[in-house]
Amino acid sequence: MSLTPGKQAPAFSLPATGGQAITLDSLKGRKAVLYFYPKDDTSGCTLEARNFQALRQEFAASDTEVIGVSPDSLKSHDKFRAKYDLHFPLASDEEKSMLHAYGVWVEKSMYGRRYMGVERTTVLIDRDGNIARIWNKVKVPGHVEEVLEAARRL
Repeated sequence: MSLTPGKQAPAFSLPATGGQAITLDSLKGRKAVLYFYPKDDTSGCTLEARNFQALRQEFAASDTEVIGVSPDSLKSHDKFRAKYDLHFPLASDEEKSMLHAYGVWVEKSMYGRRYMGVERTTVLIDRDGNIARIWNKVKVPGHVEEVLEAARRL
């Protein structure tokens, strides 16, 4: 599925850290940043999470919820959050239903080996549940600041 700015975001319901369930409907009325990342506690994913954590107050001030999504288990997410003192939810999509719906579960290649994995992607959703902006194939340095600026303008 290809996401299109201005269109309704695909519905989802996922378990998340803190014993909560996160759904598209539960985010209505607020802006949301869904950032899809490959794996807990790897260098790029850790840097991205720590960057979102560093600007968490600024996102909150712009009425924007930040949610990390990966196929890792809740147990893995809990360890990751505790290790890096992250104060935003991480949703677990072990079934990869949301990853497929958002088009981020893709074939990747490293050192000539092909495999399926998460393409680092960020989606900004408006208060009505529509896609406001999409960042594909994210490079971590400077990315979180760009997302914050877009959230502020929304």
